Amino acid sequence: MKEVIIRRAVQEDCAPMLELIRELAEYEKALHEVTVTLEQFTEDGFGQSPVWGAFVAEVDHKITGISLFYDRYSTWKGRRLYLEDLVVTEKMRGMQIGKKLFDATLEYGKSNRYSGMVFQVLNWNEPAINFYKKYSPKFDDEWFNVSIEFEE
Repeated sequence: MKEVIIRRAVQEDCAPMLELIRELAEYEKALHEVTVTLEQFTEDGFGQSPVWGAFVAEVDHKITGISLFYDRYSTWKGRRLYLEDLVVTEKMRGMQIGKKLFDATLEYGKSNRYSGMVFQVLNWNEPAINFYKKYSPKFDDEWFNVSIEFEE
């Protein structure tokens, strides 16, 4: 088995990270929804006011997975870590890369004194749901996801 290196993302990782995000969007049949540019993505992660952080998984010096997260605040629970995306390229699944990324993100949240971690999973994505069930999460069927898009 090839060595998997989990590390914090650096600016040079943005292009391959964005490719993995597009791969995920294609899997979710929503590639047309990805409108962020590489420049915006890079600025948002490594500019003057970064809003996201990430871990990457590397195999043979190639980014094969990402865990991208950011701060969320709950007036009931305090600081929460929000996991936006956990992605492993399709050909590398089954090698425990997702587990290693997820565990690194959980440890990051605990060591930085977040009160917990929250994320979403599509109700039809059985492989992801089964993966997360191993961590004894609380699935919430009480709340709707809501978003408002701003026109430019």
